[in-house]
Amino acid sequence: MQFKNIIGQELIKKRLINSVLSNKISHAQLFFGSEGVGKLALAIAYAQYINCTNRTETDSCGECNSCKKYNKLIHPDLHFVFPVVKIKPDSVSDDHIQKWRDFVNESPYFTYNQWVGQLDNENKQAGIFVQESKNILKKINLTSYESEYKVMIFWLAEKMNTETANKLLKIIEEPPKKTLFILISEAPDSIITTIKSRTQPVNIPKIENSALKLYLQENTEFAENEYDTAIKYSNGSLTSLLKFIDDSEENNELFDLFVKFMRVCYKYNIDEINELTKEFTSLTREKQKRFFLLSVRLVRENLILNLGLPEISILTTAEYNFSSKFSNFIKFEIIEDLENELSKAFLDLERNGSAKIIFYDVAIKVNKLLRKAK
Repeated sequence: MQFKNIIGQELIKKRLINSVLSNKISHAQLFFGSEGVGKLALAIAYAQYINCTNRTETDSCGECNSCKKYNKLIHPDLHFVFPVVKIKPDSVSDDHIQKWRDFVNESPYFTYNQWVGQLDNENKQAGIFVQESKNILKKINLTSYESEYKVMIFWLAEKMNTETANKLLKIIEEPPKKTLFILISEAPDSIITTIKSRTQPVNIPKIENSALKLYLQENTEFAENEYDTAIKYSNGSLTSLLKFIDDSEENNELFDLFVKFMRVCYKYNIDEINELTKEFTSLTREKQKRFFLLSVRLVRENLILNLGLPEISILTTAEYNFSSKFSNFIKFEIIEDLENELSKAFLDLERNGSAKIIFYDVAIKVNKLLRKAK
């Protein structure tokens, strides 16, 4: 991973590069920031740059023996710690290291849930358990194999339990010479204070809008007229941007259903409600739930339009065209009740309630609220 492959974050890249060129590498650093801003990618690129044997003033060379191994995440002096599912008492990161390498090499921008999904144990919580600390201490106390620095990258350090963290306090405070710890966190306040106080904080900001737009232009076939909406939705996160793109086709389908739903709710035509109920019940249970989540988002965005704040709304062109008129009905006095009814419908579906009854019931209640707003 080279700095040039990382989306945006030019100021952080310069700061990390300067720390190497000026020989001011702090032995323990905490890269913190929101999900999807490139913390893991920056940590790997930084470690590669430190150990590159032919680095320039802007990046690692990508061609030396060290870089080639870093590119595949197989360098013997590069170690990873990450959350795992405890399927046995001594579960550690090394049990899943090849799966981790493959996943990170595919893209270093991913979420905790996406990683846990790779572990084939989606219903269990993943963490960094006490056995991991023993493994870390063993690795860190070995001499470097090939490079000047041994590097240990902790992905989502907040997932360390207290016992694990306590066992690592001394080694993080006083590691062997030429050892670098990089802790990555999306919830730094959840890391115990004694660990956090031993690290140099590096705040990784949201990705710049200009960088996200360039990414869309160079890497996707997403509609150009929707760039601004996608970037607003992403809020500086590449993982959120990619989710928005991946979900766009389904969201368009569910949005069409939302338009029909609000129209029949307002008119309260029994025959039309019955026909739409059939259409709704033909969807998968997951799509039905996503319909109500989309509905909650859209009524909130419509309230924003009603309040005269279109510049902060997040709506596609089709959504905006409909909402420019429909927002007149989404008034402050009904928004709480409207959100509650739609959210309750979602929860009732999660509890395996009858989709037909839930949809019909919420249509009646939405009708009353829209009539009240009129």
